[in-house]
Amino acid sequence: MSTIDVQAGERVLDVCAGTNAIGIALLQREPSLEVHAIDRSEAMQEVGQQRAQDRGLRIDSIIADVHELPFPDSHFDVVTLQYASRHLRITRVFQEIHRVLKPGGRFYHSDMLRPANPLVEKLYYAYLRLCLAFTGFLFQSGPAALNCKEYFINALQMFYSADELSGMLRDIGYRDVGAKSLLAGMIGFHRATKAS
Repeated sequence: MSTIDVQAGERVLDVCAGTNAIGIALLQREPSLEVHAIDRSEAMQEVGQQRAQDRGLRIDSIIADVHELPFPDSHFDVVTLQYASRHLRITRVFQEIHRVLKPGGRFYHSDMLRPANPLVEKLYYAYLRLCLAFTGFLFQSGPAALNCKEYFINALQMFYSADELSGMLRDIGYRDVGAKSLLAGMIGFHRATKAS
């Protein structure tokens, strides 16, 4: 949350909003925001709407495919996408986010990334396999859940490093692209702006 800068009265879109954790946190910080949430999961958004209402907050929710954002061009001051991009056609989603941002609008992204260092990458996947196997054993997960472990790791292996993701954002047309990574590149935070 500390990487996301919002100003009073801005219109914000949270892409792949899930249960509205980001929207709620932003509204608690700045109650004058107009927050919109988009997600494919109606069930998660129902939970998210209830969580917002329980706190006296309003988040406008849309159930739709984030690859085709149902908003006009140059509509939002801020767009966020947190911990979902590994599961998307990310170039398309980043293009759509660029389209709906106002000139000068800001995009904030964070997710688990593929470490650029090959040794760190191998250790990372070994650690994840161990943790996921232990969790599966602990909760007596069935074969379908255990198969998700490989999907999770494969999604990381096919994803971008922090520098590669920054390059893609620049190629799409974002300006002032900044990145910060943690844990030797395992987690990345990006900030980018649509040209004025």
